[in-house]
Amino acid sequence: MLPKPSSPNLNLVNISEIVLAVCLAAALGVILSLLIAMKRRTSANEAAIEQNSSDSALELLGILSLTALVITPNNQVLRATPGAIALGLVKNRELAQDELRALVQSASQTSSVETLEADVAVGLGADKTLLHARAVQLSDSNVLMVVEDNTESKRLDDTRRDFIANISHELKTPIGAISLLAEALVDASDDPDAVQKFSKSLRKESKRLTNLIKDVVQLSRIQSAEVVANAEVVDLSTVVMEALDRNSYRAEARNVKITYDAPEGLEVIGDPEMLTVAVKNLIENAILYSEEGAPVGVGLRKVENVAEIAVTDSGLGIPQEDQARIFERFYRVDPSRSRATGGTGLGLAIVKHV
Repeated sequence: MLPKPSSPNLNLVNISEIVLAVCLAAALGVILSLLIAMKRRTSANEAAIEQNSSDSALELLGILSLTALVITPNNQVLRATPGAIALGLVKNRELAQDELRALVQSASQTSSVETLEADVAVGLGADKTLLHARAVQLSDSNVLMVVEDNTESKRLDDTRRDFIANISHELKTPIGAISLLAEALVDASDDPDAVQKFSKSLRKESKRLTNLIKDVVQLSRIQSAEVVANAEVVDLSTVVMEALDRNSYRAEARNVKITYDAPEGLEVIGDPEMLTVAVKNLIENAILYSEEGAPVGVGLRKVENVAEIAVTDSGLGIPQEDQARIFERFYRVDPSRSRATGGTGLGLAIVKHV
């Protein structure tokens, strides 16, 4: 008995199901491929956006003249502004300072801004630099660090505090003396000799106070922009002659003979009054710290493109350990002698800043 032939409808159904399955599989494959490609493209775009964001932030910080770096969590420096390189923060593409490396590690473990202020050794110099650093983690897990060198600002703050403390101390002496002398004058109103004595002392202390205030004002002025604003072509021989004239009464009082040797027509650009004050202070210092009758010399010459003014005396000299400090405000090698001569302690500081 022969078997029954297969049903044609059944074969058509099976074939159509197979074709449909193949088409669906192909479609799913295409869709999955598209999804994978889109995901890869999205990831690449996100990475590019993050890269561009880091670069843009660093470029902006560079334009603002800020010292900045982008560092990986393992302290590899990816990018750095010229200021960071110049400051010596990068060595062999890594952060050079242990303190900054520790800050990066701390920032990479938190979403907040981490800060550090410490004296850090940078470059080859022995002196340390006061750095203020801030670090924050970026979206790509790298760390953006902004660093400020606060060494100079701290030095200026310390100088300002010392100056205020010194000026307060220096003002106490003449003000206190004037107050006591005024009381003594009242009490001695019936004694003409005592009145004359106290009046003479009162004038002396008043003059000291006036000179101190004048020197403070001059020092403040030369540290401001006023000196540059008043700059003009100045004949140095005229400056020296004026400085000598302002010291003539001191030289006569101490029987000091001043010799002067200078060429004509030597000119510089500067503030004529401040230059005169500086030379006057040098000559005054030489007169006051020389023995009576001792000679003082003033010379002017041109050395290459530099004008040199030299004031020489035959005084007691300055000990080696004090020579580096004689231009500091209120520094005196011999405080008792300085007060006896009426010095304010600011004369050479003014010379230095001019």
